[in-house]
Amino acid sequence: MAMPKVLKVHGLDLSYFTGKLEGYLRGKQIPYELIEMDTADFKRCGKATGVAQMPQVEWINGQWLSDTTLIIEFLETLKPETSVMPEHATLRFIAQLLEDFGDEWLWRPALYYRWAHAQDARLMSHRLADGMMRDVPLPFFMRRWAILNRQRLHFLWLDGVRKTTAKRIEAHYLETLDALELVLKKQPFLLGQRPTLADYGLYGSMFRHFFCDPTPARMMRTRAPAVHEWVARLWNTTLADYNNAPFAAQWPGELTPLLNIVCEEFLPYMQANEQAIEQGTRKFEFDSKGVQFKIPTQRYRAWRYQRLKTRYQALPYSSQQEINTCFPELGTALSKPVTCPVEARIKGLPITTPTTMTSRTW
Repeated sequence: MAMPKVLKVHGLDLSYFTGKLEGYLRGKQIPYELIEMDTADFKRCGKATGVAQMPQVEWINGQWLSDTTLIIEFLETLKPETSVMPEHATLRFIAQLLEDFGDEWLWRPALYYRWAHAQDARLMSHRLADGMMRDVPLPFFMRRWAILNRQRLHFLWLDGVRKTTAKRIEAHYLETLDALELVLKKQPFLLGQRPTLADYGLYGSMFRHFFCDPTPARMMRTRAPAVHEWVARLWNTTLADYNNAPFAAQWPGELTPLLNIVCEEFLPYMQANEQAIEQGTRKFEFDSKGVQFKIPTQRYRAWRYQRLKTRYQALPYSSQQEINTCFPELGTALSKPVTCPVEARIKGLPITTPTTMTSRTW
């Protein structure tokens, strides 16, 4: 299938998922133009795809790409010679698992640090008022007030952030940072000597939020310098330079603390969300090391979780055994059949994908 000479990527240079996609496109050496959205362009893209989110990619013949996970999967089929997908079935699944973790677990602490801390919130509300809302005919101070309150409502209050949960959300970032540091001070990328989907899956939060926003960036520099270096390295990576480097055949032992977080926190969280949706409830409770969260259900996350289960169950028996030996909780969670598939409800989709889905905005 033909690819445009230059992809038109509609997004923002402070956006979680725009940064993830940009890092991948730079590594893949796929030319692109970042079109900084304003509110009119945001609406135009949403009308074209049926989903109000970013980034969105204009393709050819009026076609569009939506959702970074599916965009990357699609582009991998068009340019497989610089693949980020490990060849070994077990490692490929681990890479996909870590992409889900990066997208769906780190979302909350990333948005928390951006909007709960005064210094970060002042900076980002200024940037969004001057950028995303530049076409809104209101005085600057009113645009800034509106965006600050909108973001805090959606990404703090409505996403379970309370005085009782704030410290635990902060810990979600710090625990992940410490786990990543153990790996990245030993090797350049998460699964070995060449970049994989695992790296790009964690890049959205680690780059545009934790690396760039003042409060978490200060923590990263002092607490996890190897992670800080990895973020810059990945932005400057050309995947073709690694074509002759073999993919790892097994995950490094240093990855165990990170995978423990996945098993003990992320998968139970995703499972609880799926169960609540199957039961028809709009909120669910989740316990994170003794801290109780009450969070709205997300159909998109249920879709991601069900897809993860399907992928695990399709693995060769030897790969399942390899995973279960080290992480029995993972096998227990993902071996349960999908009994009530979550149907997609969004019209925007990559041109290769027959399934629509819900996702988060900004």
